[in-house]
Amino acid sequence: MPTKQFEKDVIKTSVGELEITFLGHGSLMLTFGEKIIHVDPFSRVADYSTLPKANLILITHEHGDHFDIEALADIRVDDTDIVLTELCDKQIEGGIVMRNGDISVVQGLSIEAVPAYNLLHTRESGDPFHPCGDGNGYVLTIGDVRIYIAGDSENTPEMMNLRNIDIAFLPMNLPYTMTPEMVAEAAIAIRPHILYPYHFGSTDTSELIGLLKDCPDIDVRIRKMS
Repeated sequence: MPTKQFEKDVIKTSVGELEITFLGHGSLMLTFGEKIIHVDPFSRVADYSTLPKANLILITHEHGDHFDIEALADIRVDDTDIVLTELCDKQIEGGIVMRNGDISVVQGLSIEAVPAYNLLHTRESGDPFHPCGDGNGYVLTIGDVRIYIAGDSENTPEMMNLRNIDIAFLPMNLPYTMTPEMVAEAAIAIRPHILYPYHFGSTDTSELIGLLKDCPDIDVRIRKMS
């Protein structure tokens, strides 16, 4: 069976080139130097047994398409650090718990945990798909580049107040996260140099491009992240 080919972008940083591999859904792999960072590994989008082992894994929340025990087992080795939430920590051993608002240095990298939750979108019961306090987004600093990976969230006040973000990954998977209008509003507030809508399911990404057509300073890049 041929190996699946993934889209990749290369970003220049003050510590060398950062390669972003777009695995799909909410799953990313970041490579710089000899360091491998996996974000929300999910077996449905990739055969993780064929991918490089992780130095660092970031888990945004406990839902199975972001917290996949099988995928974790394929890329975790003895010296892998896993940054996760309290709800995830109850299911595996050896993780580093970060709560909303925490800032830590892991593997020499600054990581900030940003609250990730719903403001409007709810289940039939009225409960939000992602309650406040359960999930994290992360701001990861690699050299002089700050990367915001939002996790499953809407355009919360905490998100809207972020600044000095170079690369932003914002979810657009309806009805669970943001509409294109919400993503555009967040992008205009944050002003990332590069915006990747991700985990967007069947949402029409061309809507977002249209909404941000008058913001030439925001480079909207569409990759295979449905």
